[in-house]
Amino acid sequence: MPHNPSDSATGPDALERAFDAHHAMVFRTAYRVTGNAADAEDVLQTVFLRLAGRELAAEIIENPEGYLRRAAVNASLNLLELRSRKNIPLESAPEPHAGSDQRDLREVLRLAMATLGGRTAEMFALRFIEGHSNGEIAEMFGVSALVVGVTLHRARKQLQKEIKQLGGLK
Repeated sequence: MPHNPSDSATGPDALERAFDAHHAMVFRTAYRVTGNAADAEDVLQTVFLRLAGRELAAEIIENPEGYLRRAAVNASLNLLELRSRKNIPLESAPEPHAGSDQRDLREVLRLAMATLGGRTAEMFALRFIEGHSNGEIAEMFGVSALVVGVTLHRARKQLQKEIKQLGGLK
């Protein structure tokens, strides 16, 4: 019986199946990180456009949800970092005040997260925005839970410093 490439996990229909199965999760993940629907849609498009130009790798096929969630977090953080470099230097970002609402604090956190390194920011977002355990994150990155714990501890310390500089913590 001849092999039909559209039946394989890496055939032309694989991307469409992945999109149908996971687009809502990618959008939600991006929305939680970016805080806005238009940015989340941009991230959704970016994630799947990146996949469209290549065959789906074994990593994607074996754990599509984990791979796509990480891709969404990474693309969201890239967007936030790009925006913070283009529009608002961290030093001149507006300072939240005592009467500011939770939305302002989330924006300060997003600005501060843009200063973290890629892998550190991904781990932080997966843990504290997406709610994954250290063990789950360790599995996604192929490291020990101890490495994740240390990375997250350092990320929290760095974020506290950045947020304090932005006026978000007293």
